[in-house]
Amino acid sequence: MIYLKVTILSVTLFLVTGVAVAAPAEEAPQWLQQAATLKVPTYDKDVPAVVLRDSQDVVVGEDGKVTTTTTYVVRILTREGRMYADAAELYLTQSGKIRDLNAWLIRPNGFVKKYGKDETVDRIVDANDLYNEYRVKEIDATADADVGVVFGYQARSEEQPLFNQDVWVFQDRLPTLESRYGLTLPAGWRATSVTFNHAKVEPSLAGTAYTWELQDLPPIKPEPASPKIKSLAPRVAINYFLGDSSAAASTRVFENWSQVSRWGTALHDPQAVLDASVIAKARELTANSKTELERIRAIAHFVQNLQYISIDIGVGRGNGYRPHSASQVLAKAYGDCKDKANLMRALLKALDITSYPVFIYAGDATVVQEAWASPYQFNHCIIAVRVSPETTAPTVLVNDQLGRLLIFDATDSNTPVGDLPEDEQGSFALLVAGDAGQLLRMPTLPPEASSFARQATVVLSAEGSITATVREQANGQTAADFRRQFRRLTPDSYRKMIEVWVGHGATGATVSRVDPKDHNEGGGFDLDVDFAARNYAQLMQDRLLVFKPAIISRQESLSLTEPLRKHPVVLDARSFSETVHVRLPAGFAVDELPDPLKLDTTFGSYSTTYAVKDGELVFTRNLAQHAGTIPVAEYQTVRSFFERIRAAEQAPVVLVKQ
Repeated sequence: MIYLKVTILSVTLFLVTGVAVAAPAEEAPQWLQQAATLKVPTYDKDVPAVVLRDSQDVVVGEDGKVTTTTTYVVRILTREGRMYADAAELYLTQSGKIRDLNAWLIRPNGFVKKYGKDETVDRIVDANDLYNEYRVKEIDATADADVGVVFGYQARSEEQPLFNQDVWVFQDRLPTLESRYGLTLPAGWRATSVTFNHAKVEPSLAGTAYTWELQDLPPIKPEPASPKIKSLAPRVAINYFLGDSSAAASTRVFENWSQVSRWGTALHDPQAVLDASVIAKARELTANSKTELERIRAIAHFVQNLQYISIDIGVGRGNGYRPHSASQVLAKAYGDCKDKANLMRALLKALDITSYPVFIYAGDATVVQEAWASPYQFNHCIIAVRVSPETTAPTVLVNDQLGRLLIFDATDSNTPVGDLPEDEQGSFALLVAGDAGQLLRMPTLPPEASSFARQATVVLSAEGSITATVREQANGQTAADFRRQFRRLTPDSYRKMIEVWVGHGATGATVSRVDPKDHNEGGGFDLDVDFAARNYAQLMQDRLLVFKPAIISRQESLSLTEPLRKHPVVLDARSFSETVHVRLPAGFAVDELPDPLKLDTTFGSYSTTYAVKDGELVFTRNLAQHAGTIPVAEYQTVRSFFERIRAAEQAPVVLVKQ
């Protein structure tokens, strides 16, 4: 064996036929070396990584074609942070391409590893789509990364964008030392911008080169019930165009939401045409329907249950926003959100019911901002159905120009007509109706529209064991959540989930019956559970029995334990009621009962009661929670509210042997 003394900064050792051979290491580019020397502040131990540099340099040609250079550098701070040693660049196959993608990893000892074409994977963005022109090129260096490593990559892409608009998000949850977006325009062009989630970021300007920059951004720490990251991270929305703003419409920039509506209408309306197959299907589906609402429900149920498959072709030319024709979707029996909304529009049209597409952002009701008119703000398509006064539902809103509109998501099969997914309630969405189109605030449903009622009958023995029957009835989004769980799991997995849930409250419980009932078209979901648990009540001194009448949890609860908070608290609308009847063992009487509780706040109310009669304890608890965003200044009020609820639900009853 021959050993060679080497400088680890420039070579590495590997064995070939038993002999150590020196191989030259790669050299990191200057921009990466400079970023790697930046002094990193001290962060909390749960911060996994810090972004040293995140930038895009965008150059717009006279023909509107865009060349973008993306540069990203991150230092890994914890083992969990290794996931950030990953380079991923999105592109459209028909209107864009990734010219170059290279990455480098610098170890703490200075050794550099380079990644290039051989390590690059080209894959579809969403594996669930049958065909999607959105693809991503990726270099995954997570297996090589560790604490102290600096990972950086640079990509150069070309694109012919659909609109002269762009968005730059300055950070994700990671702290970011430098974040910059540069835009270089042809002579005679100019740009405007709107800033969200931050004080106005004014660009620096050199000729027609604009630069928006922020530095030393702290981490955005995840907190229970906080807004989503897109509503917290600073971002700028940019329009660029030739000449004055009055010429913006001709340069693929929207000055107002009416222009976006007219653009969307031109894509959608021609695809909602009727043919014999669509008319026949509409009549078949509604043959037994007697009211307008019944007809809408019959068609909605059919469309929601078509298979969701996305086939996006010609996305760069607007086809990512254009649905397939109604007859084609009906014949193929599948489609994506815009296809389903369009088919539902055509089926309703066959019954002389008018409806409109609605562009919305699914996943966060606070993302869409009124100040920037752009289709880029949306990722989903639902529907607004014009209804007569005979049709009433919580999701009907009244529009000055178009009358009463029933808002409905034709894609979410867990949410029937009259309800709306939680992450869409209260959000801005674009009603696509030609000149009458406008940005509207979606309905926010009251607590009683998402209620959950539970009845429990419990028999307590003198030894502390219990047998119990629990019956739950849910509607609205609570039912949708329960339905989603039920449909996602196999029968065995669903039963195990119920057993775990019951076992959290009654340790060692044995579940003998699980009987779920999904009333999808009516919107409800019922669940009956029978179980038994030994030693549920604690027998003390052979004369006292101590137990909690709140035997099982509310399947969902909010725990706010941190003394301080940085972000608002986001609450969903919820209504919960429970009545527990506990048959007390013979020879025991109630010695101590918790005090009843009654809480009333602007965002919700809660109460508990206790009563004893004829050898039975009756315990009730009721919660009504309103949807809303509670500012940080009121955090202590929210925290106290839920802490007092938690304490009340842990409060024990004490029985004494007579």
